[in-house]
Amino acid sequence: MKKILYTLLLGTSFLGFTQESTTQDALRYAIDNLNGTARFRGMSGAFGAVGGDLSAININPAGSVFFNNNYASASVSSFNKNNKANYFGTNSKDFSSKLDINQLGAILVFNSNIEKSNDWNKIAVAINYENNSNLNNNTSFSGLNPYNSIDSYFLRFANGLGNEGVFNVANTGAYFEDLNFIDQQAWLGYNSYILEYDETNNIYFTNVPDSGNYIQRKNSSSVGYNSKVTANVATSYKDKISFGLNLNMHFTDFKNSTTIQESNNGLYATGASISDITFKNDLYTFGNGFSLNLGIIAKATEDLRFGIAYESPTWFNLTDQLSQRVYTTRTEAPLDNDFIDESANPNVIIEFAPYKIKTPSKWTGSMAYIIAKQGLISFDVTSKDYGSTKFKPTKDIVFNNLNKQMSATLKNTIDYRIGGEYKIKQFSLRAGYRFEESPYQTKITMSDLVGYSGGLGYNFGKSRLDLSYSNDKRDYNQKLVSSGMTDSARIKQINNNVTVTYSVNF
Repeated sequence: MKKILYTLLLGTSFLGFTQESTTQDALRYAIDNLNGTARFRGMSGAFGAVGGDLSAININPAGSVFFNNNYASASVSSFNKNNKANYFGTNSKDFSSKLDINQLGAILVFNSNIEKSNDWNKIAVAINYENNSNLNNNTSFSGLNPYNSIDSYFLRFANGLGNEGVFNVANTGAYFEDLNFIDQQAWLGYNSYILEYDETNNIYFTNVPDSGNYIQRKNSSSVGYNSKVTANVATSYKDKISFGLNLNMHFTDFKNSTTIQESNNGLYATGASISDITFKNDLYTFGNGFSLNLGIIAKATEDLRFGIAYESPTWFNLTDQLSQRVYTTRTEAPLDNDFIDESANPNVIIEFAPYKIKTPSKWTGSMAYIIAKQGLISFDVTSKDYGSTKFKPTKDIVFNNLNKQMSATLKNTIDYRIGGEYKIKQFSLRAGYRFEESPYQTKITMSDLVGYSGGLGYNFGKSRLDLSYSNDKRDYNQKLVSSGMTDSARIKQINNNVTVTYSVNF
């Protein structure tokens, strides 16, 4: 019987080899999203020289010193994602939404009224939680591919990858959970009858017909978050120049389930021929990280401020858990209508060895102009080199190759944010615009992001209620499978977010 390696062992197995990570996985942690308080979001995050908001300290930690009183705020956001996909001329739509507490924090302000001669007479200390990225998302696409089958994915691994030679899955007694990721993919392809092994030539070949059209569909559903807890301290010198420091703890929890289906109408060859394939993957990634921020804000005049801030790389420690299974339908003889259902389902969850990701650092320059104490206009520009993103350990062949690929395909970006606010008695009106360059050298892989926002607030005296709406758009390519074939769908993602913040002075 062919499936001599099939195991019904349930549970979790630990494996000291990585799964196949991608640039998209790295960008999940490297790309910043616009989140925070309603005031912050209403001005598109252009707060680097403004301060006076708990989310503003994420841009420039010196901004906390502009609070005059002890202060606390809590924010609730509605995250809504619309995805429009096109795959070989076929269009599809998906939608996801979530209501979540995305910001919660407080700040204590210490003023010294005793020593007027002391030039350092104000200190602000803050603690703030923010959901940096809402990772809930649903995408699906389908179409008729006249060129390629997903059998290419399994062949890529089965016939050797990098320094690894062909793995003879037919003559080994190893269990699935004892194999590295490369050989696991060969195992799945072989035991689902997608692949056959030619012992004479030491090579795998496919049982999928190479003629006809391949009707393909991919469904992807993810849930999770990237969140951050920030401890901030800031002080000012002669009320002219402010200094701030953030220490950040990052937390991530991400679950993604994908189902890839393929059927074909090709002519069946001699032997086992595959007419239908279903490939399922369930990935769970969790971990934590650390980063820090340094910032300075200087008052050129009472109305004009300039700021500069540095954010270090975030050093993440992550762990992946992965379960995979493949289901196929085959026939044993040419033009035989007697179809047989097969499966390669090891029924195990593989936990791979922990690994690290270092995201890029960034610099932000800012300017803000206060308009007669009734309003303000603010401008931020940020530089970030995505090509410096690294997976570790670098001795891992998959990580080493991926790091080289990211260095060659990702680039340094320049992002812009502009925002304004105007007060009419107790009311505040806000608007903003942001532009973020694609992290890729070519915008075909991922386009630039363009976003708009607006908001309003009402001041009750010792408390305030703020509301914001933001919209942003970006196009990107999503591959059918992670490797072995280049066929991709074009995804147009539109994010619509509504945030409500209640804040109080105490």
